[in-house]
Amino acid sequence: MTTYPAGRADVAVIGAGHAGIEAALASARLGADTLCFTINLDAVGNMPCNPAIGGPGKSQLVREIDALGGEMARAADACCIQYRMLNTGKGPAVRSIRAQADRRKYQQYMKHTLETCPNLRLIQAEIVSVGTDENGHVCSVTTATGATWDVKSVIIATGTFLGGRIIIGDYTKDSGPDGMFAAGELTGCLEALGVPLRRFKTGTPPRVNRLSLDLSKAEPQLGDETVVPFSFSTETPPENREQCYLIYTNSETHRIIRENLHRSPLFSGVIKGVGPRYCPSIEDKLVRFADKDRHQLFVEPTGLGTEEMYVQGLSSSLPEEVQMQFLRTLPGFENAHAMRSAYAIEYDCVDPLALKPSLELKTVPGLYGAGQFNGTSGYEEAAAQGLMAGINAARAILGLEPVVLSRGEAYIGTLIDDLVTKGTNEPYRMMTSRSEYRLTLRQDNADIRLLPRTLQIGLARPEDIARTQARQAKAEAEAQRLEHTHLSPSEKLNAFLESIGETPVTTGVSLAALLRRPKTDYEMLAPFDPKRPDLDPGTRSLVETNIKYAGYIKCEQDKIEQMRRLEARVLPDDIDYNAIPVLRLEARQKFDKIRPRSVGQASRISGVSPADMTALIIWLDTNKK
Repeated sequence: MTTYPAGRADVAVIGAGHAGIEAALASARLGADTLCFTINLDAVGNMPCNPAIGGPGKSQLVREIDALGGEMARAADACCIQYRMLNTGKGPAVRSIRAQADRRKYQQYMKHTLETCPNLRLIQAEIVSVGTDENGHVCSVTTATGATWDVKSVIIATGTFLGGRIIIGDYTKDSGPDGMFAAGELTGCLEALGVPLRRFKTGTPPRVNRLSLDLSKAEPQLGDETVVPFSFSTETPPENREQCYLIYTNSETHRIIRENLHRSPLFSGVIKGVGPRYCPSIEDKLVRFADKDRHQLFVEPTGLGTEEMYVQGLSSSLPEEVQMQFLRTLPGFENAHAMRSAYAIEYDCVDPLALKPSLELKTVPGLYGAGQFNGTSGYEEAAAQGLMAGINAARAILGLEPVVLSRGEAYIGTLIDDLVTKGTNEPYRMMTSRSEYRLTLRQDNADIRLLPRTLQIGLARPEDIARTQARQAKAEAEAQRLEHTHLSPSEKLNAFLESIGETPVTTGVSLAALLRRPKTDYEMLAPFDPKRPDLDPGTRSLVETNIKYAGYIKCEQDKIEQMRRLEARVLPDDIDYNAIPVLRLEARQKFDKIRPRSVGQASRISGVSPADMTALIIWLDTNKK
């Protein structure tokens, strides 16, 4: 192929999905001259799977992205058409926003944001190779049409396009999602660079025309009356303009699928890639959960300007005619018209153990990974990694140290630490249960707890920082006021307490003490608190949670501080772990492969025992490392 010099830039981002968008914006907004390449400009910010943002563990990521200066939360609030707060019957640690997005509007928003961002050029091109210099450092990227760009850093955010192959029954085709071209040649280049690749797979359900459905047979899923937006900067809450529906599979659905399992690529060996455990195909569900009589499905709109509906929970790779058979067994789907067939898609991704906590490849300086390329699933996980990769690529060019969030600071820290320390053998999905500090790392306090990092990074707008500082001050002042405002025993107060099943008071009691009681909340105390300030709902919720769960939060923060002390003990880069005789062979091999940056990270490596850590620390102390 004939090549030509196309120009120079600081950072090249390969891909403009959710990871690529945040990476390119972060890099450019920090002052790096940035290129963002995409195979198709019409696929910028595409949602090839469920057109929704948030959910348990994921909304926490979106709020953190917003706090640090990313774009996903703002885009969601501009483009989402139904909002729901999940897990409202549970504790604040797991409450999570989930919103249905207008798919095309979201794409338009993100594409225009990239187009208008200073220091950023958006280019439609397939990258086929990444060049390195004599020191092995990234130095260029080349497109399929021969344009060679000299660059200092490259971020791979290829999603499911890298080596993409779609599978529907016995039909297979090299392809990206939604019939886009796959990125084929880049895989060979990465392998030549020594990047350890693997094969994962994901899938989508059929899309159906709403006009062919009888949704009177489905259970409506309405949005919340009071909408809580994703972005802390959103002043006017978005409106609910659509609704979703709940239906269930039945015995006839299951019969058709079971009778055709021999035709499923998932079980015939056609599919080689490892799929996501937490989002299995419908045929996989029937095999793994054979005792279940039915499985729930959510029928969700993909936007306001289309009749296309997404059937969440019905992902499949069965042949097209089988899909139509079982689709029409669903209630209200007797005459369903499928606009898009369900399909599985395999793609290439990196073993995340090859990454540093900064998301830079250990063996290829200047090369970063983000999103599904790093072995994750989900838009939110991708966007979080893209943000951090973009920040660190730009900081490297500016001669600054990388930003590495700890597990005690953010879900983003948990996500990246899990990847680079433990690795993953399947597409990784963030869940609240993955964080051991989830009561501290709530979605309602992301702006305040990440404020020091926000100031360090420098992506957030001045008005956002001022708003966060003001909100923090209001919350702290209100907590102090509640602690120091006392009520005397009264007939009215005790009648209220008895009515909710709480013990009456016989002495003076602070509002904070009343709020700590299990059956009270901030709003209930309003009749006894005429001087309370006018706070927004988010700040009121923050104050209430901090007071009601203060003891538990203090215990978590003590654990976080212990973890920080271990993280502060940085391990030298030149340690020869194989020469430490007191370590077990497995521990030596794990340490040598992962090269942990700190004692804390070393302790979290799978297969490393407490005895191994004791031996390592003694060796470090003895050798004054």
